Amino acid sequence: MEMYTLDTAMIRLKEIAESLESGEYDLEMSIKLYEEGVKIVSFCNKTLSSAKQKISELTEEALGENENE
Repeated sequence: MEMYTLDTAMIRLKEIAESLESGEYDLEMSIKLYEEGVKIVSFCNKTLSSAKQKISELTEEALGENENE
């Protein structure tokens, strides 16, 4: 899979969804597109989960520092 940022992954996912909805591809190509979409969704979920964890850590750290003041 290509290297994506979250923004480019979301754009590509939208393109894939539009292509699949259009019905312009045969079954084999549709399956390949769907597979790519599943991989992108997994990447997005991991990226968002990691960002959420980082935000939680930073928030806890900031709250801990405020208690010491």
